[in-house]
Amino acid sequence: MTPSAPRLRALCLALGLIGASLAAHGAGWRDALRQRVERIDQATPGQLGLYVKRLDTGESFSYAAERPWYLGSAVKVPIAIAVLQDAEAGKLGLSQTLTLQDTDKVDGSGSVVWQDSGTPDRVDALLRRMLMESDNTAANMLIRAIGEDTLNDRARRYLGSEGFQRITSFTQVRRDVYGELHPAARRLSNAELVQVAAKPLGPRRVEALARALSVPRTELRVNTMEEAYSRYYARQLNAAPLAAYGGMLERLVTGQLVSPQHLQRLFTDLKFDSYDAYRLEAGLPRTARFIHKTGTQLRRACHMGVIDPQDGGRAAIVVATCAEELDERREAGRAFERIGRAITETLLEGAGRK
Repeated sequence: MTPSAPRLRALCLALGLIGASLAAHGAGWRDALRQRVERIDQATPGQLGLYVKRLDTGESFSYAAERPWYLGSAVKVPIAIAVLQDAEAGKLGLSQTLTLQDTDKVDGSGSVVWQDSGTPDRVDALLRRMLMESDNTAANMLIRAIGEDTLNDRARRYLGSEGFQRITSFTQVRRDVYGELHPAARRLSNAELVQVAAKPLGPRRVEALARALSVPRTELRVNTMEEAYSRYYARQLNAAPLAAYGGMLERLVTGQLVSPQHLQRLFTDLKFDSYDAYRLEAGLPRTARFIHKTGTQLRRACHMGVIDPQDGGRAAIVVATCAEELDERREAGRAFERIGRAITETLLEGAGRK
């Protein structure tokens, strides 16, 4: 039966009111979150960026999220995705062993660097160490296994070409940073880079580099590690917009990038079953499930993750945040915790998800 004109008008009016109500609700949480983020940014040295998306409604929030941000160890998530895709294509077995080479070794998180060259490690164990312990040498081994060009071709598909810059090995990061002090630093061996990194980051690191190169301090192009890192960051290597990174996380949890079996493996390695009370997670309810990866380097920090990613991401909230020009641990940690609390107050509590 065709509805009468008055009933049709009433139905259209009701649908319009429902749509307006939903739009107002969406604008409400975004406006409330923006107010909180602006206050956090004003109270924090440097700059903050944030991208949030509700997958149940498709609504998103951006705060300086379209410009590239240095990712640090957050690049290990696209590395992991590329490894699992190679496993699904039969190009790399998760039970296959990779042999540690001198050229894999690099300073930073993790203990693989201290193993003897020639030590075999299974791909799945390296994957776990790269994600759970943020092991840089394990990451180098996996990049070598899949190929840096392959990794970057895949990452462009996840992150989009706009604003994306090349992902390099973690050894190359060190060579590029030290190369800003002196171009000969790009020829240092992995062992020499590890020895230089044994000195505290600051004047003693600069002195160690000069000694390793056998050059006087007067030949260095910049005087401090801070200047070297600033020049390196300006090149925007290992960087991507937060909105693009968030889009990758969305495609991941909705099953578009890896198989369900490998997605569950990633959930475990990205700490789905644990609560660390660290950075963003410290501001979230303990009942919220959260897969996440952090990145930390001099005056740069990131925390990327998905709240409640299970069930195909139906009720998931994607979060990608970075900070720059601040103390990358203490100040960034406080800012990220406050952002987590702001997300809790504007999105989780309001939706009855305490």
